[in-house]
Amino acid sequence: MRRARSLRLIAGVTAAAIALAACGNSSTPGSSTSANSTSSVAATTGGSSTGGGTGAGGCATETIDTAGVTSAAESSSAAESSSAAATGGGAPLQVGLAFDTGGRGDGTFNDSAASGADRAETDLGVTVTELEANSDDDRVPNLNTLTQNKNNPIIAVGFLWTDTVAAAAAANTDLTYAIIDSVVDEPNVKSLVFAEEQGSFLVGAAAALKSTTCKIGFIGGQEGALIKRFEAGYRAGAKAVAPDIEIESSYLGAEGDNAAWNSPDKAKEIAKNWYSAGTDIIYSAAGGSGAGTVDAATEATAAGTQKWAIGVDSDTYLLATPEQQKVILTSMLKRVDEAVYQTIEQVQAGDTAGGTKVFDLSTNGVGYSTSGDYLTDIVPQLEALKQQIVDGEITVPTDPADA
Repeated sequence: MRRARSLRLIAGVTAAAIALAACGNSSTPGSSTSANSTSSVAATTGGSSTGGGTGAGGCATETIDTAGVTSAAESSSAAESSSAAATGGGAPLQVGLAFDTGGRGDGTFNDSAASGADRAETDLGVTVTELEANSDDDRVPNLNTLTQNKNNPIIAVGFLWTDTVAAAAAANTDLTYAIIDSVVDEPNVKSLVFAEEQGSFLVGAAAALKSTTCKIGFIGGQEGALIKRFEAGYRAGAKAVAPDIEIESSYLGAEGDNAAWNSPDKAKEIAKNWYSAGTDIIYSAAGGSGAGTVDAATEATAAGTQKWAIGVDSDTYLLATPEQQKVILTSMLKRVDEAVYQTIEQVQAGDTAGGTKVFDLSTNGVGYSTSGDYLTDIVPQLEALKQQIVDGEITVPTDPADA
């Protein structure tokens, strides 16, 4: 049974909250189910190339050996079954979830965290208190509220919570804290980080395999090390299968500019200009700003030229309107939901120690969605690339300069 939540600030999931970014050409839409495959990549020349070495778009020039790979659906099913079977056996917890700007309903990062908390309520019987930071001024009061109410664990969603979590954890050693996308060196803090470059590599490869113009783009939020990992992986994945592909790149703000995550108008203007100049797929790693890319792709497609957006963090196809779903090629899945769920599960089972855990392709911590069935013909190639990453045959760069 779901338990009542207190202090929750729930934002509605609106079309404007969907963060996405990329287009390709297509197969027709199918089911709205999602297969989460965790992959990042590099193509090897030679071997068979199920689905065509050039994908549907004819841009890719490298072939990918797909012999013996596990399908995306099988990989996802195994991961979900494993997670569902590993429920905690301890007493129900009072969990605190500190959202970043946008909160529940942002369509991406925060929503993924919320999904993990929802699942913990259902599977583990915990009660979750949610608070949202509408500005930096909310961080200390929100974490103080969750701490004073003895929520345990308290999970902060996003690297902007780093200093606040460090101070709270040092002062409250009887509680367990966790933080997404940052490392806090305190014995009672679980630091949950992701190999975003690996998942981004796979959607970059998908973009190159689907592009008809050999021109794709990337729109980032804050121009810092974290989002540059998304860009680096995307570039490397696209170039792995299409070395000569053109890749545009733009950021919506400098590091520390929080408005970059909620500026869909800026993202839309950039996307419109790129689409008009021949770019046909754009990947946005920019929080709620990515909704502007989706709007631009939807408008261009409605006007007669198919354009595509690639979502980020959550499976944005599932949150989109029917018209928007026609332009959402895939989403790079960052399993913040799994990190949140596992943290709650561990604390309930008595594991309160800190430390750093990396969620990557090998743990299904990142991946790509197949909702809409636009990737059906290239899934074997993407899975082969994923396997090369997992096996250590491919090292995905984290700096765009190295891609």
